[in-house]
Amino acid sequence: MIYSSSFYAGFKPDPLLKVSEWSDEYRVLSQTASSEPGKWRTERTPYLKEIMDSLSPSSKVERVIFMKGAQIGGTEAGNNWIGYVIDQTPGPMLVVQPTVEMGKRWSKGRFAPLIENTPCLKDKVKDPRSRDSGNTVQSKEFPGGIVVITGANSSVGLRSMPVKYLFLDEIDAYPGDSSGEGDPVLLSIARTNTFTRRKIFLVSTPTVHGISRIEKEFEASDKRYFFVPCPHCNHHQVLKWSQIKWEDKDPKTAHYECTECKGKIENHQKIDMLAKGEWRATDSTKDGKTAGFHISSLYSPVGWYSWSQAVAEFLHSKDNEQLLKVWINTVLGETWVDRGEVPDWKHLFERRESYLIGTIPEGEVVLTAGVDVQKDRLEVEVVAWGKGRKSWSIDYQVFEGDPGDKVIWNKLSELLNHHFLGPHGVEYTISMMAVDAGYATQEVYNWVRSHQGSGRVMAVKGMNKALVPLNSPSRVDITVSGKKLRRGMKLWPVGVSILKSELFQLLNISQNEEAGYCHFPEYSPEYFKQLTAEQLITKVVKGYTKQEWQKIRDRNEALDCRIYARAASIALGIDRWQENQWSSLSEKTESRKKSEKIRKSKWLGDQNV
Repeated sequence: MIYSSSFYAGFKPDPLLKVSEWSDEYRVLSQTASSEPGKWRTERTPYLKEIMDSLSPSSKVERVIFMKGAQIGGTEAGNNWIGYVIDQTPGPMLVVQPTVEMGKRWSKGRFAPLIENTPCLKDKVKDPRSRDSGNTVQSKEFPGGIVVITGANSSVGLRSMPVKYLFLDEIDAYPGDSSGEGDPVLLSIARTNTFTRRKIFLVSTPTVHGISRIEKEFEASDKRYFFVPCPHCNHHQVLKWSQIKWEDKDPKTAHYECTECKGKIENHQKIDMLAKGEWRATDSTKDGKTAGFHISSLYSPVGWYSWSQAVAEFLHSKDNEQLLKVWINTVLGETWVDRGEVPDWKHLFERRESYLIGTIPEGEVVLTAGVDVQKDRLEVEVVAWGKGRKSWSIDYQVFEGDPGDKVIWNKLSELLNHHFLGPHGVEYTISMMAVDAGYATQEVYNWVRSHQGSGRVMAVKGMNKALVPLNSPSRVDITVSGKKLRRGMKLWPVGVSILKSELFQLLNISQNEEAGYCHFPEYSPEYFKQLTAEQLITKVVKGYTKQEWQKIRDRNEALDCRIYARAASIALGIDRWQENQWSSLSEKTESRKKSEKIRKSKWLGDQNV
């Protein structure tokens, strides 16, 4: 049926039209999904022409990589290709968004308008409301083919069927692992192996250098850049941020300075420059089957995103590392390079504060804890988090014993329910505790299950290649038949590399009034040595640059505990809290001061350096 007709369709002559030509002839942009509704015009975004045409059957290119900034039109290029496949070269296609939910939103917000507003497609893809349409939000049938929409977090969706066409959108937002079955990009590409004339389109804004998927794919390609001519001297060049100039912090004065003649180029002159631009490959050693395209938002058409806007956003973000990271990723279309500067442990030791271990500071804070499981002990740090990612280490405990023995888990339960004293006798308990399940996994699962009803515990596992600090969880409880229990326990993947980079950036903040400053009580030197026990190094592996964390000291448990405590705070959503949510914390009623003895921390030992 569908698959049979798709097979025979592969023997048909190639259509005369290319993807860009089909788009100009037939594609209609909707009012709901486009800022410029009406007939599609490739001349509006000339740099998309070669990208789209590389997806045409007449091109020998098999894999197209598009590493880009925002406001460029990358997703629409993919949508044009989908329409072309439905109308001109039908066959099975898989569209993968970062999550299943995002796939559904894309289907309703982008794919449905594509079909509805393009007459030749509307005639071929039946209305899902029709009783015999065979169409759903995640599956669209048409004569000779089908489009299936899924998420990178669903291994079932990625194993659904063999496909000739594969559209992987925003791959840097994919989880590092799909339901425990491996890398979602590799799983998806494996679906195309039975088709000799397959086409694969990978699109994304990049994230972190050494981790970014789209950067790795681009580096393995022929690395094409869009060269545009100077309107004054006709010198062809790649638009670079270093050539954007402005005066007296005034974004309105933004212009481009030619690298050759130093002529002043205004934003409106981009129209002619883009029309005369051309893609040039910079790596001629490749076999021609993988075409890589890189472009920044500086190329965005007039009326979409201007150089003045780029300058304004840069000035707003340049002094905030988190904002600057987003700006570099989304505007320049480049990866963020983590400095990974190891803080000086002696400096951290010398700036300790005299607040009592086990007590809560003045202000609006929430408590989390991170637990590192070793073969002969549990190590735990309790951290108080305030606005702007400010933090206070409240306590650090080591429970010695075999993880197979219930005694140490009972001690952990006591800590989970311990009442920490704050100002005026107000009591605090840990709001979320993250327990590493990398060692003694079943024991961790058993303890977490026993406290699931509290909503204050989570099992976590560090993932070095994860592209986000905390990823969607996978379910680990299964039935006798092998099915995962919907209400079973969850395992949360933690992006330890990203969180270590963030922590080291925060540890290097020296002014305690700044956002993100880390406060510490009078712990011994060993704590600070462990907290700074790793460094970020860059290696070249098989021709690719790769960043990884390397130990510079044997013991790093304090670092791991802090990372898991931070992951717990992300699970609570504190980075997204509004002022009223923080204010509600201060509405705790005063309670009677407890006569409980403040426990002695592991780190109240010898404090000689």
